[in-house]
Amino acid sequence: MSEAPTRAPDAPDATTPISAVSEAELLAWITGRVPDARVDSATRLGIGDDAAVLRFSGDAVVTTDTLVHGPDFRLAWSDAVSLGWKAAAVNLADIAAMGARPTALLIALTLPATLPLGWVGEFYDGLVQACGRFGDDIQVVGGDVTVSPTLTIAVTALGDLRGARAVLRSGAREGDVIALAGEQGPAARGLRVLFERFRDEDGTPVPIDDARLTAAERFDVSRQLRPEPPVRLGEQAAAAGAHALMDVSDGLVMDARRMARASGVRFDFEAALLGDDPASALAGGEDHTLLAAFPADVALPEGFRRVGRVYGAPAGEVTVDGTAYDARGGWDPYQDWDTAQG
Repeated sequence: MSEAPTRAPDAPDATTPISAVSEAELLAWITGRVPDARVDSATRLGIGDDAAVLRFSGDAVVTTDTLVHGPDFRLAWSDAVSLGWKAAAVNLADIAAMGARPTALLIALTLPATLPLGWVGEFYDGLVQACGRFGDDIQVVGGDVTVSPTLTIAVTALGDLRGARAVLRSGAREGDVIALAGEQGPAARGLRVLFERFRDEDGTPVPIDDARLTAAERFDVSRQLRPEPPVRLGEQAAAAGAHALMDVSDGLVMDARRMARASGVRFDFEAALLGDDPASALAGGEDHTLLAAFPADVALPEGFRRVGRVYGAPAGEVTVDGTAYDARGGWDPYQDWDTAQG
């Protein structure tokens, strides 16, 4: 017969492992990190009941994303606060890419039994910080927790179109201006630094040593671990008349190709408009910039910059300065991931 797990003697503290607390104690620890909704909030009822109650003024937009220790993040590289921030940011960017205003997050966690409560609390601190950074009224309204050997984070985000229509990736038209909002390229460079500098001989991730990084590398790594998507600009793009909108998560070319195929057009990028490192900008992902197609006669909203033009043919293709871009142009998790954990 196996031994019963050791119980925390009194009130659990930050060092108490998950295995030593009850579900009620874990939930209490989590809900203590989540602020109450404002009286005028879209959240009518948050954490504490069987389900949350939200108020929408238009159609709802819903998305979900799963982050798994190994292929999606490494604890050796990312602290709990940054991981909470990133888990929120990548989902809120998807809501913004539909032209909606983010309103709520639900978080489902599978937690290793040895993980301390302090880590869980800091993860929720990161979620709450990101909600405040990317919106004025985004609440963590619920979720689920269970125990598993592999740390897994599943996030569901909800947004409100506020009476407007969703902006789809299939709406780009010949003659449109291609525009970007946000920095494109730093996250990919940061990931390259992590893989090249902070793995041991066996490929296992090791902790980041800031002393080995230049200021530019430190910035790039920070954008990989804690992205800054232009979430607030999604609504503005929709209001300005964007024909198509998309979150760049896997790579600019890879995602632009998806938009071009959905719209039946060709995207042509101008390398000179992509900054000092166009190669990283074209193939990089995880900055979660917003890619948009605007009518040529529309003034771009503040925060967007022109990077190319939409043409009619050949449909579904991406070119750079008129030349076909045949490389994949991004990150494919089914082909590029490895399982090394650290």
